[in-house]
Amino acid sequence: MRSKLTLGVAAFAVLALTACGGPAGTTSSEAPEEPTDTGSATSSDHPYGLEVAESPEFEAGTTMAEFAEAGTITIGTKFDQPLFGLVGPDGAPEGFDVAVGSLIAAELGIAFEDIRWEETVSANRETFIENGTVDLVVATYTINDARKEKVDFAGPYYEAGQALMVQAGNPEGITGPDDVAGLSVCSVEGSTPAARIVDEYGANLQATDTYSNCLDPLRNGQVVAVTTDNVILAGFVDQNAGEFELVNEGETFTSEPYGIGLTKGDDAFRDWINDVLEEAQADGTMDSLWEQTAGAVLPTPEFPAVDRY
Repeated sequence: MRSKLTLGVAAFAVLALTACGGPAGTTSSEAPEEPTDTGSATSSDHPYGLEVAESPEFEAGTTMAEFAEAGTITIGTKFDQPLFGLVGPDGAPEGFDVAVGSLIAAELGIAFEDIRWEETVSANRETFIENGTVDLVVATYTINDARKEKVDFAGPYYEAGQALMVQAGNPEGITGPDDVAGLSVCSVEGSTPAARIVDEYGANLQATDTYSNCLDPLRNGQVVAVTTDNVILAGFVDQNAGEFELVNEGETFTSEPYGIGLTKGDDAFRDWINDVLEEAQADGTMDSLWEQTAGAVLPTPEFPAVDRY
């Protein structure tokens, strides 16, 4: 079924995204200092208003207990995606994925400044989990069966859909994916949108490592469209006002459930993260995290039920 993403872009949205200083965590080029004492942490201390659990107790030997004792965690996320994971003026990433990652950390008793953020592009998400470069991946990471063979997923915590972005004015008159057969389209290597636009719609793929690297080819007419999930494209439309537009206002032609990637076989950790996500949905925390990030441009969605496979 096709659905439409309504872009509720307020006049202040660009200022809200670009003028804010953003949260100050640590990136892959910076190692966290000694873990912060979270005993006095309150919602006012956290960039997303989250309470950091004080001395949480977990069963000995579990992944949760190990992280709580260590007081730090490494989370992989995108660094170039407005609304979900974009490096801010202070060098730290910000966006909905960053907020969700910090929610998991907070429930482990880990302060925001003790999270290590590792830039994780589409092509290396499974590799980073498998080789221990990161502990979790929260990076617009679609859950699918092929990926489940290598890693496990908690969630989904959000459901997007594949869409198309073109030059403002849509000079090629593209109305949907069927119109790009035989034409050059840009997407990211290793992503589900890249594979689908070739295998199912016959486009000629111009692959890059990040979606931001698709923008110049679209500007210059080297490609007729960029394809990925609607929310990612909406961020680029907002960030580059007047240059691009979404085909049919962001009409989608797939369902892309976003999950939190973790080490395969760690069922206890996956179940615990799912518990955190369900509670955050029930008490309005997910709504709040969305409104502070992607909600500057997009309406608050109905969040999907987690899949306890």
